[in-house]
Amino acid sequence: MNAAPACPFDQKRLGRLGFGCAALGNLFRAISDDEAVATVQAAVDADIRYFDVAPHYGFGLAEKRLGAALAEADPGESVVISTKVGRRLDPVAPGTDLTALRQAFVTPEPYESVFDYSYDAVMRSWEGSRARLRRDRIDILYVHDIGRYAHGDEHPRLFRTLMDGGYRALRELRDGGAVGAIGLGVNEWQVCEEALGAGDFDIFLLAGRYTLLEQGALDSFLPLCAARGVQLVIGGPYNSGILAHGVKGPGPFHYEYQPASPGIVTRVAAIEAICDAHNVPLAAAALQFPLAHPQVASVIPGMNSAPRVAEAVALTRLAIPPAFWADLRSAGLIRADAPTPA
Repeated sequence: MNAAPACPFDQKRLGRLGFGCAALGNLFRAISDDEAVATVQAAVDADIRYFDVAPHYGFGLAEKRLGAALAEADPGESVVISTKVGRRLDPVAPGTDLTALRQAFVTPEPYESVFDYSYDAVMRSWEGSRARLRRDRIDILYVHDIGRYAHGDEHPRLFRTLMDGGYRALRELRDGGAVGAIGLGVNEWQVCEEALGAGDFDIFLLAGRYTLLEQGALDSFLPLCAARGVQLVIGGPYNSGILAHGVKGPGPFHYEYQPASPGIVTRVAAIEAICDAHNVPLAAAALQFPLAHPQVASVIPGMNSAPRVAEAVALTRLAIPPAFWADLRSAGLIRADAPTPA
């Protein structure tokens, strides 16, 4: 297998803080078009240069809103956009209630998303995203939610479909210059490692798997990325919210999209105690920790309002003393081999 060129989308190109666009698709609750545009404008004004979206987010709604907002906020198309393939948008059944929560979104778009990793589905998805985003070229194209985390025992069959079909489409798009880089957007590092054994990928969006609470990717995956020149974008830096809000209140506390176990709550409480000793917001530590690894190009929390954008920018820029990271390490709350911010 010929090695892919070095990925151009490093931390200098993407910026330390990127924008996760799921909320633009009305994730769990509706926001207005005006709120969506204002949030994107606030991000551009704050010099956020990377936006990640997907057809699945509101079944096209997030891409439409991002495209409309950036047409005004970024007419020169200077920001980097990533979107995803692997889920086609099928029309909903007649009589579907478009005001109800569907696949975690409250969206008026008359579609539902269905997994499809075939060649034709990838090509159609790319074309649809270009139209909704109002851009001729998409910078990064990720395969959405391939892996055992999403598909269980169906994963081997679906992975074969991807590598026999969808991957061929991705290579054609990248090699022809239609997209700048290809990768996976997933919730597990294991399938990324599997993918690197089967093909040439440039960048991975890894959600929730390299955080203050999880560093298993250091064992083999991150060294492999370093050897192959592969970049990472870290999504889900708050591990479903518990690293944003902590565990001091009454709860409920969520981790991995479900109620947190007592062990996780205890671990977060210990991290919070060290945060308090150094006057460091837990959310700031959660955002900044992954960025210390040399393969991590950007961290992309979800942001659903202009104030949330300002908060994330401030947390990313906050100075955290080296003694804070040293105390976490000595307490066994982060791995000894985990890089920490200077």
